[in-house]
Amino acid sequence: MQTSALDIGEGVVLGFDFGAVRIGVSVGNGLTRAARALEIIDSRTVRARWQGVGRLIEQWRPAACVVGLPRHPDGTPHEMTARALRFARQLEGRHAGVPVFMTDERYSSAVLGDEALKEDYIDDAAAAVILQQWFDEGGWPVGALALVEQPQPSGDGVRRVLVCGGREI
Repeated sequence: MQTSALDIGEGVVLGFDFGAVRIGVSVGNGLTRAARALEIIDSRTVRARWQGVGRLIEQWRPAACVVGLPRHPDGTPHEMTARALRFARQLEGRHAGVPVFMTDERYSSAVLGDEALKEDYIDDAAAAVILQQWFDEGGWPVGALALVEQPQPSGDGVRRVLVCGGREI
């Protein structure tokens, strides 16, 4: 049975705001169910990305990890949706035994407010918002998510949708 936000006990949870240049990281735990910004990892190279992530996994020994799932405001996926999903699957594969979840991050920047957005790097603060949303609302196990192309009803092209447990989300 897959771990959920409700059954991680008092364990540590790491949250990730995936980006091609930077990955924001946050930390929280099942006891307080509160998230805080931790650090920003350089993500410009695969080596730097996984060294930074590996160091944090080793240091914090999380009970679970949470990755933000970016989507357009209407819920449809875009290029970063697939990249974040791939990152989450690789994270789960590289760190067996640590369940990985995804949660909707569409409005994480809005939660930070205009003042925070003036800062150069807010990726760790965005990761804290993402992790807090997961504590508050839950999310989806990575293994249950799929990015699927569906034919348009008009027959003109395809539409990409996220599916969890056979249902569009």
